[in-house]
Amino acid sequence: MLTTSLAAPPTPPSARRRWTVLAVCALSMFLVGVDTTIVNVGLPEIGHGLGVGTRGLEWVVDAYTVVLASLLMVSGALADRWGRRRVFRCGLVVFGLASLACALAPSLGVLVAARAVQGVGASMLSPVALAIVVNAMPDRRERARAIGVWASVFGLSMAAGPVTGGALIAAFGWRSVFWINMPVVVIALVLVAVFVPESRAARARRPDWPGQALLTGALCLVVGILIEGPRIGWTAPTALAGYALVTVAATAFVLVELRSEEPLMDFGLFRRPPFATAVLGAMAVFVALNVSLLLNTLYLQHTRGWTPLATGAATLPMALGATLCAPWSGSLAGRLGPRRPLLLAGAFTMVGGLCLTDLDQDTGVPLILFAYLLIGIGFGFANAPLTHTAVSGLPASRAGVAGAITSTARQVGAAVGIAVAGGLVAGTGSAGIATASHPGWLLVSACGLFLLVVARAGQPTTVDTP
Repeated sequence: MLTTSLAAPPTPPSARRRWTVLAVCALSMFLVGVDTTIVNVGLPEIGHGLGVGTRGLEWVVDAYTVVLASLLMVSGALADRWGRRRVFRCGLVVFGLASLACALAPSLGVLVAARAVQGVGASMLSPVALAIVVNAMPDRRERARAIGVWASVFGLSMAAGPVTGGALIAAFGWRSVFWINMPVVVIALVLVAVFVPESRAARARRPDWPGQALLTGALCLVVGILIEGPRIGWTAPTALAGYALVTVAATAFVLVELRSEEPLMDFGLFRRPPFATAVLGAMAVFVALNVSLLLNTLYLQHTRGWTPLATGAATLPMALGATLCAPWSGSLAGRLGPRRPLLLAGAFTMVGGLCLTDLDQDTGVPLILFAYLLIGIGFGFANAPLTHTAVSGLPASRAGVAGAITSTARQVGAAVGIAVAGGLVAGTGSAGIATASHPGWLLVSACGLFLLVVARAGQPTTVDTP
């Protein structure tokens, strides 16, 4: 007798379980975001402890962000192929072990290398977390709200980093900003094992290793030139050789991607204005944030003589603005589309930067705090609509790649922002940091203006389907 067994389709997870999955992923993303900025406020203390100057300290931040940016897309593709939960758990383990190495680092070289490994682990978390969330939320409206919450948590983590870092350094020293990761990683691993289901893309792409190598090389060269340029001279033979190598690497990357059947970065996506402007807008937001945070740290600690705790506390208005406006932004993006929150993000960021373009040694603290509040509000309004737009620009089956491209843009912006801000004040005495920072605050304002352009370009309000 012939019998046929029909497997029942998997039962969709309950609403409580779906939002639990979001909470677990958000916890892990909070860890990644905090670690992007928590080190900023501790840079002077790290410099004193390891005997290095501002330029060396820039690498402590950018070793993490450059590696994170360069590996995000391949990590998203690997997660779609091998399983998102598996790659996510692997990322947590690598991140935790690298954090331990950072906490024990005896020299700048070891610390920079450990920060780079941290970036490897973090690259397995950011795009994969978003893909897990999208996969767990089959309803389009619920998915839009979840993306808004996810982006809000990530944005909040970036703003909360300096506050957290200042408090930890004041109580336990600079190594504590890395020790704190350990219990969070352990908790996240347990929660992922219990609550997060495994998922894969219906059709996973093959990793594009030549494209990955060229992208990594190009990003490292760009950031290296920005950091070392003020020291070696922008027209020195070494700098000119660097420009040539960047050109060659970038050109080769484009040619390889155009000829690849499954490219790391599909340049055809950038023909869609909403997707292209969302990616550029994400980069601009993180340039503005990281320029603000590094200039804040160097100005308040070196010029004004503030402690790390006081410096971190000065960013509380920024964190407050992000905390209050990020959820609101996610709600607005889900109900009305991304244009309105992006207009608010651009306006607040632009005005916040303009407030500090005449910064000097005696600028009133209320004006400084007010500017930080405006920048924080702008940052809070920006992330959810940009993330929503970028994910909406790709099929849901490629959510890992969608999240990876946007996250790559964010981290490239972070690396560039740190390099530019550090280059402006590197080698400048304490009394000259305020004046040297003026172009940086103009850049923050210009990033806000660009967000207004992004908003006016027109953004989709629904998720595209293949």
